Amino acid sequence: MNAPRSPWKIRYFLDTEFTSFDACQLVSVAIVGEDGREFYAERSDFDRALCSDFVCEVVLPQLGQFPGRAMTFDQLKSELLAWLQAVPVKPKPVLCYDYEGDFVLLGQLLGGPLPRGWKAENVNPRLNAERLATYFAEHGGEHHALHDARANACAFI
Repeated sequence: MNAPRSPWKIRYFLDTEFTSFDACQLVSVAIVGEDGREFYAERSDFDRALCSDFVCEVVLPQLGQFPGRAMTFDQLKSELLAWLQAVPVKPKPVLCYDYEGDFVLLGQLLGGPLPRGWKAENVNPRLNAERLATYFAEHGGEHHALHDARANACAFI
């Protein structure tokens, strides 16, 4: 991970996994900061019947890699809010996402906007495809929220 690119803001890269595009329910969420801070959690109470074939085959087998990080929706909300609120607001924290649906799911989880002091930005156009491919070739884990968030942090230009 590189050092923060700006003395005025620190970027935090968001990624989620979810059941399907048709019946979208959060499965896992990760946030990876340029400053080394990371948050990761999986929901233990999502409806597996809503999962697409792709999610069943690719996403679900990757769950459980981080013991103690599976929790109910309410516990995940509480832990994530506490984590977000513990991040200093100077330099300004910027939550970066590459897919609008990730940001929508985060808002649903939080039950409202980001905590005071946070900004958000869609950085999809600023992710370098070659860097993404290199990250996954070296580290694997594509379609796991934490690995995808780390890859986005690495690929941001």
